[in-house]
Amino acid sequence: MKRLILIVLVLTCSAVATFAQVDKKQIRQGNKDFKRGNYQEAEIFYKKGLLVDSLSTAANYNLGNTLYRMENYSEADKYYNAVADSLGQMKHGSDLYHNMGNSLLAQKNYQGAIEAYKNALRRNPSDMETKSNLAYAQKMLQNQQHDQNNDQNNDQNQDQNQDQNQDQNQDQDKNDDQNNDQNKNNDQNNDQNQDQNDDQNQNDQNQNNDQNQNGQGQTPPPKISQQDAQQMLQAIQDKENDTQEKVKKEKALMMQSKQKEKNW
Repeated sequence: MKRLILIVLVLTCSAVATFAQVDKKQIRQGNKDFKRGNYQEAEIFYKKGLLVDSLSTAANYNLGNTLYRMENYSEADKYYNAVADSLGQMKHGSDLYHNMGNSLLAQKNYQGAIEAYKNALRRNPSDMETKSNLAYAQKMLQNQQHDQNNDQNNDQNQDQNQDQNQDQNQDQDKNDDQNNDQNKNNDQNNDQNQDQNDDQNQNDQNQNNDQNQNGQGQTPPPKISQQDAQQMLQAIQDKENDTQEKVKKEKALMMQSKQKEKNW
């Protein structure tokens, strides 16, 4: 994003009074470690300076930059905010708000980053890097809001689907209950019909038994002469021959039809 500007004791005469209470050696050693990338050591020296003067602008701001490089963004914000009122009016005010914007951007706090970049541009309108970061934060905020709207719509659709499924399940349960009741009624009717049939069969059986006992059973089938039997058999045979002949003709026509269809 943008370089992190360190405040040293010799920058401005106006800062001398603020830094007077801070151990200059601790601040200078912290700056050396920061430039070398030894951020943990730099953090220690800046915090030692704050033990002498907790309101030290240099110690708070530089410690915020150190924590930012260590990706401890929430802690960096604390030390940036501690000097926002005082340092914001000084020469490096635009750098402070730029770095604050970077820290908030890394935390996906796009709205906060936008405000910080705007504060930086109010103090340095020609800073192109801040302008670029501002445009990026605005784009990311737009994407975030778009995703949130999509998630909200998806949640609403999911709730609607769940309600519809619940209604369908309730209707299905109702239909199942009705079917169960109908099946029960059918079973009852079947049982009643079975009982009636059993009673009727029993009555018929009893009646037949009574008739047999009284010599009034079924009438025996009539006797058929041998000539009549032969005529009946011949008639059956003739009918069978006609049927076979008819089947052969139908098969021949079918095969002829299939052959035409094949050669067409």
